[in-house]
Amino acid sequence: MQHPKTQYARSADGTYIAFQAFGEGPDLLVTSAWISHLELAWEDPDLSKWFTGLAGFARVISMDQRGVGLSDRMTQEIDLETRVDDVRAVLDAVGSGRPVLYGHGLDGGAICAMFAATFPERTAGLLLWTGQSCGHRDDAYPWGPSDDEITEFLQLIADSWGDEDTAGPLMVVAGIPSLADDPTARARWARLMRYSASRGDALVHERMFDQIDYRSILPTIHVPTTILQPEDVAMPEAEWMASQIAGATIVRLPESPDFPPEVSHPAQNLEAARIFLVELRLQEDELDRVLATVLFTDIVDSTATAAAMGDRAWRDVVEKHHALVRGSLAHFRGVEVDTAGDGFFATFEGPARAVRCAERILDGVRTLGIEVRAGVHTGECQTIDGKLGGLGVQIGARIGALADAGQILVSRTVKDLTAGSGLRFVEVGEYELKGVPERWRIYTTADAGQD
Repeated sequence: MQHPKTQYARSADGTYIAFQAFGEGPDLLVTSAWISHLELAWEDPDLSKWFTGLAGFARVISMDQRGVGLSDRMTQEIDLETRVDDVRAVLDAVGSGRPVLYGHGLDGGAICAMFAATFPERTAGLLLWTGQSCGHRDDAYPWGPSDDEITEFLQLIADSWGDEDTAGPLMVVAGIPSLADDPTARARWARLMRYSASRGDALVHERMFDQIDYRSILPTIHVPTTILQPEDVAMPEAEWMASQIAGATIVRLPESPDFPPEVSHPAQNLEAARIFLVELRLQEDELDRVLATVLFTDIVDSTATAAAMGDRAWRDVVEKHHALVRGSLAHFRGVEVDTAGDGFFATFEGPARAVRCAERILDGVRTLGIEVRAGVHTGECQTIDGKLGGLGVQIGARIGALADAGQILVSRTVKDLTAGSGLRFVEVGEYELKGVPERWRIYTTADAGQD
């Protein structure tokens, strides 16, 4: 087929994201593992054949993540919700209402999974190439790389990225050992590295990769999900991941070291994707469960402060407080759900924006002679009579109630999902939340965020 035209979508922060759209059929958005280059991909015979095969039964929407390939470069790490914004910008640019999302590897999978959980009404289904949900090892996740392995890989990038003479060890660690000793393949991969990212860009992305941890959102995914997993490669990790997503299945594919990792055993890979699209029954009913970030704020000691100020002065302060909160919500794209007296309940599409909104509110109200506290949580919520409710909302409210004056408290989910945002948190303890099962680790912001 003729190589498709590269186009650009502008994300919410003004970053331009490169994408291509080709083929006919139901929409299938492909987020590659971060090392990618839309146009060089067509020069690789295996990738070209794979994309052509996908285009035989779907309209394929392929994109370079920000920072690599033909998309705008980055100067710093960015968070997961920003990359979800990039996906939405691409889908809007091509007029795709409800595609299947196909996420490759840990980073591509994280972006697609976060999008599917946050926007189920815009997601027909979720395909994940390999079951990975965390970029580092801990006691609960023994499959991730150790700190020493992460350090070793970063050093390999710094020493040999894009150098065909020395890139062999880097390719072995990256999962393509069979190609590391082939001079032609090594030259092709070294060229892809150079065109996809500079060494500095590659290091930025690898550090983001190592921080990825989206385990906590897996139970909030409620769209049809299939994990395509090469046999005998981290199968326990994929099985655990599938167990966390309601109704998720695993398609076991034979391991094939003779192809790039994106298209391992391409014939079976293509057939599994085709069957997923053919068998998918698009649900027209409105989904009532969604991943959302909730923010609760309220004025501390409002009754005593009102009594000390007097009715007229207090009314003036409350009006200014409400205007400041609503201005901050508009700035960070929050949605006001409810206002009760001196408190606000709002929702956001991502946790970093919610935390930064809370920081702006807490800083702003001090000029009014009052103090506000805030709580932020990201979790599964339900739509009840047109309003957001359920356990996720209850947890956010309980966390907010624990905060002291001038303090922002967040759940561990918020901390994990804001990796790369520049926000820092300090654990304040483990708490029981009234009416909520189990004990919860609670964190507070360590310093001011950024607008």
